Amino acid sequence: MTRKVEWNLRKLLALHDIYKTTELVPLLASRGVKLSREQVYRLVTSTPQRLNLEVLDALCDILDCTPNDLISFSAATATAAKEATTGRPVTDGAIGPVPARIVRPNQQ
Repeated sequence: MTRKVEWNLRKLLALHDIYKTTELVPLLASRGVKLSREQVYRLVTSTPQRLNLEVLDALCDILDCTPNDLISFSAATATAAKEATTGRPVTDGAIGPVPARIVRPNQQ
């Protein structure tokens, strides 16, 4: 079983009526976190692989929340993990389409 990480920063920003990532830059700067517009955009729009504790603390202070509000984990089933690796939906034991076998007339 794998774990799925959900990054809720965009939802929390919307709850505080912050819809532009550029509005977050001065709020972070006032708390001693210097990030460029591009870095803040990436932080808001995608789940970070690594997160500095100072950034996490500043975000929690700005949004008046805890790290648990920003990051949530859920268990992903093995089926979902298999689907993610193959790119095709996995059926529950049902037989799927069988690939066609092309045979030339002179071969049999």
